[in-house]
Amino acid sequence: MIPPKANRLDPPSHDPVAYRLRNVIERSFCKLKDWRAIATRYDKTARNYLSGICLIVAVTHWLQ
Repeated sequence: MIPPKANRLDPPSHDPVAYRLRNVIERSFCKLKDWRAIATRYDKTARNYLSGICLIVAVTHWLQ
């Protein structure tokens, strides 16, 4: 949930910790989608797809 504006009369509840964790996960998926084979799912089997994801996560972690 996006934090509400300061001038809103009845602001909905906002959990900053959950918002921060959600943002981390969304950025991780964006990094995964930069790799064409993962974004288009070239691999036929789930095992090969998961191994590709693990390899990409290791490479991106190593490059940071």
